[in-house]
Amino acid sequence: MGTDVRHRDDPWLDRDWGPEAGPRLRQAWFQGLSLNAAAPDRVRIRLLDLGMAPYVLARRDLSSAVLDAAVDHPDRRVRGRLTEWPASRGLSAAQWSRLVLGESSGARRELVLQAAAMAGRGLTREAYRTLAADPFGPVREELAWMLPALPLPLRAALLADPLPRVRAAACEAGWRDLDEGTRAQLMADPDPAVRTAVTLARHEEAPLTAEFYDAEHGAGRLVEGYRLDRDLVLRLCADADPRLRRDLARNPYVDPDLVAVLAADPEGDVRLAVSTRPELTEEQRAAVPVDIDPRTVRRPIAWVVALHEDEEAVRRLAASAHLLLRSSVATARRLPPDVVERLARDEDRVVRLFLAERCDDAPADMLLEVWQWWNGSYSTPDRPYGHPNFPRRDLLRYADHPHPRLRQLALDDPDSTPALVERFSGDGDAEVRLRAATDPRLSPDSVVRLLDDPDGGVRAMAARHPRVPVPVLVALLGDEDAAGAAARNPALPVAVMDLMTATEARHARRDPCERAV
Repeated sequence: MGTDVRHRDDPWLDRDWGPEAGPRLRQAWFQGLSLNAAAPDRVRIRLLDLGMAPYVLARRDLSSAVLDAAVDHPDRRVRGRLTEWPASRGLSAAQWSRLVLGESSGARRELVLQAAAMAGRGLTREAYRTLAADPFGPVREELAWMLPALPLPLRAALLADPLPRVRAAACEAGWRDLDEGTRAQLMADPDPAVRTAVTLARHEEAPLTAEFYDAEHGAGRLVEGYRLDRDLVLRLCADADPRLRRDLARNPYVDPDLVAVLAADPEGDVRLAVSTRPELTEEQRAAVPVDIDPRTVRRPIAWVVALHEDEEAVRRLAASAHLLLRSSVATARRLPPDVVERLARDEDRVVRLFLAERCDDAPADMLLEVWQWWNGSYSTPDRPYGHPNFPRRDLLRYADHPHPRLRQLALDDPDSTPALVERFSGDGDAEVRLRAATDPRLSPDSVVRLLDDPDGGVRAMAARHPRVPVPVLVALLGDEDAAGAAARNPALPVAVMDLMTATEARHARRDPCERAV
């Protein structure tokens, strides 16, 4: 809009943008500005000072300048938000390094280093070197778990660290890459924690015994991923804890005859874990009695995901009678045409949903079908509607369709008209009116009319429409109930955004413990 707020006849000057406006109203402004796509970096950076980090850092389009400001922010709550998704995925190795090293507390450095390891972006060589000499032992221990990524001299330093827990972590994390001399030295380490780590690291060549398991106080963490002595597996197959038996059923080292014992377990979760083992044939898998509730949360099976680029494997797994295998295949980014065709016709709608959300080859007709009952998730908010294969033409035929999800698509047709937008703004279905409220062709009069819509979502979307008349938008910004939505309006002048945040941000920077919200 480019409004210059210096002119006295400017309607923006009729509003008090300072702290006198009241805390609830300012809170609504700041939340709205945090989500305003047109807000410049300087406004977003000020909003970090105003307690808006949860909103600002939840965006997926943050620039390096905003991320840098958050990395260097004096408030640790702001820095802490950077370690969470989605902000964490946008950080570079250099930014992660500054974030870790910028913490004065050893415990905080440890926590941020854990987050960096989970994000999988790595750190700079300089940061690794500094952390390898960190005075706080748990930081060095956490770094040791990242051993394969470290330069060779730092690996050696951590394997010889004076703190046994650091040596133990380095041993377990890096055992596969150690030479025989270093292995022998660790096996003879005077500290039992290090020798325990050696036993765990050698589990494939020397399975863990019942004596070791019991000495670790029944360490359940060992049951799923370590090779266990056969006598121990036999004992665990009869353990009273069904969660432990379920973890055992996922253990890749269990002998086939004992897998068969677990396949007949009275607990359904145990049998389900057996049924997803990678070595089973389709016949063996089908013989395991399982009852999968299609409504439960479903996560892709790791070994199936690892085969996503193997065409023959995904072709075989997509034909499986096992629901979880098929849905795991459907999460692949690319799939052969025949596999896509098969999964697009799958009787299970979550399989089709995963295909719509994750696979770039999902077909248009299936995307249209999924769109009728799915509006996108937090992890993939733009699917299925934003999928590149989603139909964009020949949509006017849906203008009178009884299903509102299909009816609203008529506005996406390149031949749709402003008259259709106006018609849909008075549709009997709130979702169709909401879609009309997002259309840039909507007239200012209809935008104002939708501000009084019975549906709150439609009212909020109308307040965000760039064709809201300026006097109306100014009035909305003075209404505590509407101010948040109005502050998201991309037509809001940047000069007004500056007025709304500048004074408060200067105060907050002087005393970061005091926040407007």
